[in-house]
Amino acid sequence: MRNTRRALITALAAVGALTSVAACGGGSDSAASGSGGAGGTYAFWDPYPQFDASSAWGKLVSKCGTDAGVKIKRTGYDTTDLGNKALLAAQQGNAPDVMLVDNPVVSTLVEAGIITKTSDLGLDTKSIQQNVLGAGTIDGSAYGVPIGANTLALYYNKKVLSAAGVDPASIKDWNSLTAALKKVKDAGKKGITFSAINTEEGSFQFLPWFWGAGGDLTKLNSAKGVAALSLWKQWVDAGYAPKDVLQNTQTTSWQEFATGDYAFSENGTWQLGNAAKAGFEYGVLSIPGQSGGSAPVPTGGEFVTVPVQKDTARYDVSKKIVTCLTSSANLLATDTTLAYVAPTAAVQAEQVKANPELKPWVDAVAAARGRTSGGLGTKYPTISQPLWTAVQSALSGGQSPQAALDAAQTAAGKATN
Repeated sequence: MRNTRRALITALAAVGALTSVAACGGGSDSAASGSGGAGGTYAFWDPYPQFDASSAWGKLVSKCGTDAGVKIKRTGYDTTDLGNKALLAAQQGNAPDVMLVDNPVVSTLVEAGIITKTSDLGLDTKSIQQNVLGAGTIDGSAYGVPIGANTLALYYNKKVLSAAGVDPASIKDWNSLTAALKKVKDAGKKGITFSAINTEEGSFQFLPWFWGAGGDLTKLNSAKGVAALSLWKQWVDAGYAPKDVLQNTQTTSWQEFATGDYAFSENGTWQLGNAAKAGFEYGVLSIPGQSGGSAPVPTGGEFVTVPVQKDTARYDVSKKIVTCLTSSANLLATDTTLAYVAPTAAVQAEQVKANPELKPWVDAVAAARGRTSGGLGTKYPTISQPLWTAVQSALSGGQSPQAALDAAQTAAGKATN
């Protein structure tokens, strides 16, 4: 089904609510023109307004332009704003030459006919981890090159667990995690923080539990999905998780963990810098599946894409810019700056060698899934919103997990059929 432009903008607004970098601010107020031939000026948009021209990222973008023989005019936008502006710019024939976009947005831009296939540009993606590349793959074709990935795991406070008599190595499935939360509460401390807010962040945080039970996003109300939502409700009802998870963003959830009173925090790679400053010893565990093993977690991160241009002669330089930004030599520095896991095994190995604490995150990314993968594409936002609404309804006591997910499935079915 071909979506209308209005529906595409709505979809972009929904998926764009989850920014891949934690500290995004406001964007620039003017778009860069895509005019100018080889040797001229090439427009580059990204979702990193927090990095100015003097930052390591800003300098890399400029250098990649210089190496390609052109000047790059870079504009940083808020994630949602970037996606919406991309749609409008393409309609006006003024799309940037290169654009870095949040991975769930890729399928929406492809649906709108805005970005080119990597194969048409001759870009090499053979070294990219397939599950990371999958977030930008539609109908078997890749539409960009991932610059890195972030995802979710469980941070834990070593002192809190030790005082409660909990060995982190004993946590292998939902039952053992719940038993650990009970011990922590009985010892007078708090259990786990996470974000169940009514935005994409809520869905993003719920997905590891949903997928860890074997849930399918096209069947939200299956017994497996109900089991995952029942787990969260059990934790809130028992006081193992605070009731304010309903309002918590990933940032405010982290702030609760940083008080030192909580045993666990479900959060992302981007909190590593804050974890080092927390003032207590911490560790990281993979989120467990219901019956054991690591649960699949959603991939965050951006793809470098090349928007469709009327002047196809521009693609040669755009390809050079993308290749430069995603080369192994540059990925290590960039992903370190962004607290991302690199999308290639070779660079991941360099990251772990430099910082062994990244090993659990590399493992988590290896088990991760793209939210729009599996053929969902632009359907994902219309499934995600009913899902986060169901989480809110069940945790607040408005509906049972089954009833909430029944309603979600009905809403998602109407939106996707």
